[in-house]
Amino acid sequence: MSKRWLTQRERGNRWAYQLMLWVSLRIGRKTARTLLYPICTYYVLFSWRASKGIKTFLRRVLQRRVTLKDLFGQYHAFASTLLDRTFILANRRDEFDLKIQNLDILLDRVDRKQGCLLLGSHLGSFDILRATGLATRNAPIKLLMHQENAPILNDVLGKLDPTMLDCIIPVGEPDTMLRAKECLDAGGLVGMLGDRPLKHEKVVLCDFLGQTAQFPSGPMLLASILKVPVVLFFCLYRGGGRYDIHFELFADTVVIPREDRAQGLQEWTQRYAVRLETYCKMAPNNWFNFYDFWETDE
Repeated sequence: MSKRWLTQRERGNRWAYQLMLWVSLRIGRKTARTLLYPICTYYVLFSWRASKGIKTFLRRVLQRRVTLKDLFGQYHAFASTLLDRTFILANRRDEFDLKIQNLDILLDRVDRKQGCLLLGSHLGSFDILRATGLATRNAPIKLLMHQENAPILNDVLGKLDPTMLDCIIPVGEPDTMLRAKECLDAGGLVGMLGDRPLKHEKVVLCDFLGQTAQFPSGPMLLASILKVPVVLFFCLYRGGGRYDIHFELFADTVVIPREDRAQGLQEWTQRYAVRLETYCKMAPNNWFNFYDFWETDE
């Protein structure tokens, strides 16, 4: 995938976010969801660049012509998870129906104070992890995140739950690696997303849905340096208040030989791409990379 997503400007402004937040928390989640229909219709009609990226993905995963209904469904799934983020941060988590698979893979290691790297993607919801009860295990949880593309939204939502901002480790800072290691050494969890390359980050070419795409090198390099278990997670939105949350052990240790670093990095990243592709086929409308994933920087 191209790094062009880094140039995407945040659409929306502070007063609009604050108004939506205020309205949603007062009229309730079910009523607030009705507001998503005109909002998503607007994006279908006027957000042509994002729609083009969505269609490129859907044509590959669905293997057919993409309809306006498909396009609307993609925007609606994204808007729904964004709305749900509000209620999760407001600690109104009883409104969700969660189906969690293989959580023991993670909890066994948390209870043994063994730090783990949680590797996800922009498929489905990242924030729904907060509703799984992981925080109740008294293990520190940090998130490696790039925040520059949605600073206003992050600031508005951060006021709902100030602890959210405390959990974030910005990527690319001089102390990023140190802060991540401190969390892992304390038996905590460090979460990150593995499908978007950052600026100046080396990419790894992998087969994804039948064509070569660029994946970031950082996740596998970080895992090989920190030498901790890597657990994949995919939180798939299923409509209404339903989410399917999947955990699976990716590796107890990611080993990349020094003598053939490029090949080892490619093999591990390709394994991740294969698992991501599997879950994309399970929930195509959960793909929230709204640009051409196969576009190159050239």
